[in-house]
Amino acid sequence: ACAFAGLWNCVTINPLNIAAGVWMMLNAFVLFLCEAPFCCQFIEFANAVSARADRLRAWQKAAFYCGMAVFPVMLSLTLTTLFGNAVAFATGVLYGLSALGKKGDAISYARIHQQQKQLDEEKLTGTLEGQA
Repeated sequence: ACAFAGLWNCVTINPLNIAAGVWMMLNAFVLFLCEAPFCCQFIEFANAVSARADRLRAWQKAAFYCGMAVFPVMLSLTLTTLFGNAVAFATGVLYGLSALGKKGDAISYARIHQQQKQLDEEKLTGTLEGQA
């Protein structure tokens, strides 16, 4: 989607639209290299780039993909750039959500809260007994 929207964005006279379109096609190529290196099997450095991208933490990938997707939108705010970069931005958002970790259950949080409340009450009664 990003590559096709970038190509469509380049069919214009406005230089900012052309720059945003070229950036979008570059984004699509980088996403293919990092996420689907089997699509780029005839490019010699594809496996090296993919291996390096796999070593990055999830929050680093999230920041990279979201930043990479926001730049063309800042250059040229059109529907083509918004829809074309939606996939790259969504990939970054998913990596960001995975960086946050697994959601805990309500029972565990309630138990932790109850234990904290008991500790606070014990500290309070201990200080009150110490003053008397």
